[in-house]
Amino acid sequence: MMFPLVRNALSSLRIQSIQQIRARQSHSKHSPDFHDKYGDILLASGTAFCLVAWVFTATQIGIKWNLSPVRRVTPKEWNDE
Repeated sequence: MMFPLVRNALSSLRIQSIQQIRARQSHSKHSPDFHDKYGDILLASGTAFCLVAWVFTATQIGIKWNLSPVRRVTPKEWNDE
């Protein structure tokens, strides 16, 4: 069984070593990877492609959009028999 003083000392040593490792990593130079170089360009081009595809689909392939029939449908004559 560990005494509380020893347990606290060991946990603080672990925390300090983790903090030191993180500090070393944050000070090292970060070399740009593929996502740093091309990420924004790929995101913008993919968005533009999808937008163009949707605009083409919506305007060129003749979908019936089921728009409102107001002012297009004439009512039938009422027959009272």
